[in-house]
Order: sequence, then structure tokens, then C-alpha cells
Amino acid sequence: MSLNQYVYFAIASVGTTADEITQLLGVEPDEVTVRGSIATSPDAIPFCHVWKVVCREPGLPVDEQIGRVIGRLGPRMEALIRLTARLATEEGPGGTILQVERFFNRRDEQPSGSSDDTNLFGWRLDRAVVDFLAATGADLDVGEYDMTPSDD
Repeated sequence: MSLNQYVYFAIASVGTTADEITQLLGVEPDEVTVRGSIATSPDAIPFCHVWKVVCREPGLPVDEQIGRVIGRLGPRMEALIRLTARLATEEGPGGTILQVERFFNRRDEQPSGSSDDTNLFGWRLDRAVVDFLAATGADLDVGEYDMTPSDD
């Protein structure tokens, strides 16, 4: 069974741009979304700015991908906590997320590991990750998708 997976930490905000988040944290994002870059009227699409640090390293288990993402943010933890607390106060909770995406039997991409590689199916959250989630107020969202073609 093939498995493609990646992890990201994202900060979403209606009023604080990805550039401002970068300046406040001193960490360059891997991906950004600009509010209203597709449409501004009658509604802004996308509806918010998003700043992301991503790990798409093939062959790494999810917990190691999470470790790499958090490792990039760790040196700026105080600034990150101040920013996420401010955004939660101004815009409400839910603006930060640690996202895990896993695609089983996806045929359009190379699998992130072979049968000779580390077992990629199991993973865990250690205390450092749980503490990171609590400190930043981040939600954990795990999406797992069976991409096996149907026999229709």
C-alpha cells in the first residue's frame, strides 16, 4: 500500500497578513495565502491570510515530520505564543492548526516510502508536541484518505 503524507503548522488571520506574521516571528514561511487574492467582492476569497511551515520530506514518519516543523518554530516560541494569544483574543480561537495529511493508495504521486523504508503507518505525539499545541492554542487536525480507485 502506498502512502503519501505531509505536515504543516498554519496561522490564519483575517487582519494580520502573512508578511506581518513573518516579521513578528522572524521565520520565513514555506507557503502563504493572501486574503482576497482571488476575489474581494462581494466576499473576500480566500477569506483570510494563512502563513504555513510545511514538511513534505518523503520517507519520514509523521512524528518526525511534526518534529521538523516544530523544530523550525522552537527558537521563536515566545514570539509565537504572544502572536497566537493576541490573534485568539482579537479574532477568536481556531486560527492556529497543526495539520497532518495522509493519502493511501494515491496513484498520481510517488509514495513517500517503500516497503524497505521505515514503517510510516503508525505515529505518536510526544509531550513536547502536546505542550507546543497547548502553548500556541493550536488545533490538531488529521486527514486520512483512501485514494484507491473505485471499480465503477
